[in-house]
Amino acid sequence: MKLKDLATLPKVRDSYSYLYVEHCRIEQDAKSIAFYDLDGKTSVPAANLSLLMIGPGAAITHEAVKSLADNGCLIMWSGEGAVRFYAMGLGETRGSRRLLRQAYLSSLPSLRLGVVRRMYEMRFAEELSDDLTLEQIRGREGVRVRTAYSQASAETGVPWHGRSYNKGSWFDADPVNRALSAANSCLYGICHAAIVSAGYSPALGFIHTGRMLSFVYDIADLYKADITIPLAFEIVRESEEEIERRVRYNLRDMFHETRLLSRIIPDIEHALDIRTDDAEVEFDLDDFALGGLWDGGDRSVPGGVNYAEEFPEAENEEENQL
Repeated sequence: MKLKDLATLPKVRDSYSYLYVEHCRIEQDAKSIAFYDLDGKTSVPAANLSLLMIGPGAAITHEAVKSLADNGCLIMWSGEGAVRFYAMGLGETRGSRRLLRQAYLSSLPSLRLGVVRRMYEMRFAEELSDDLTLEQIRGREGVRVRTAYSQASAETGVPWHGRSYNKGSWFDADPVNRALSAANSCLYGICHAAIVSAGYSPALGFIHTGRMLSFVYDIADLYKADITIPLAFEIVRESEEEIERRVRYNLRDMFHETRLLSRIIPDIEHALDIRTDDAEVEFDLDDFALGGLWDGGDRSVPGGVNYAEEFPEAENEEENQL
């Protein structure tokens, strides 16, 4: 794959999905990173990693962060078992065209509704009738999700009494709800990494709103019925021991088997009707490239230009005001 293609979709399609670590020290190792714990040293190829989830008891050096950032790996600080999100690093994309497109679509109700409909249509095998209202579509989505839970319960024999989760009392939830929460947290992390790597905002949602991860929830909901729901029930069917740990390991394998990372960004592009722009690819390749300057309306002019030479009266006016 050419470098230009890698900049368009910054490495995320060909990367390992994610790695969760806790109770270790993370240091730079040549041009990559390594983890040090009681078992010794484990080297990890940072260039092939899309998301590093850092749990409790882990420390990371400045050089390791630089190495991960240079390789386009998103760093996320999470709670124990990767079931809570605390903070994240910066993605690799330098351009803003996709973010501006996302902001434009989310700010106009008519365009936003079009995105919402496409996102719902991507979840159903059949096309949605144009005369369906948003409330009716949500009703169908509710039926689809409840059916996914019921089918998973029937196939595994694991009882299902509804979705219930209290973040302040983790072990009050039944095993399958804990498995679902752990699986969804990992799914959110992967979607978050893809969203930021491609240059979108995780906060500008369309179906979800009012949260810093609203767009992450929008995208993750495309995959729950096919990935996290059946996996959570299967994990509990096998055993109720070490549920969160087994969910993480099995989900990582499932992400690889389903090639989830190769699907997320194209799905976002379809939902938002985004097209590749070679000009932005070249911009992404240069960390020091200056952006444009707003010139009124939808126009912009190149940044880093001394416009006083072209309009000397503007500079004289500033001097007179001083």
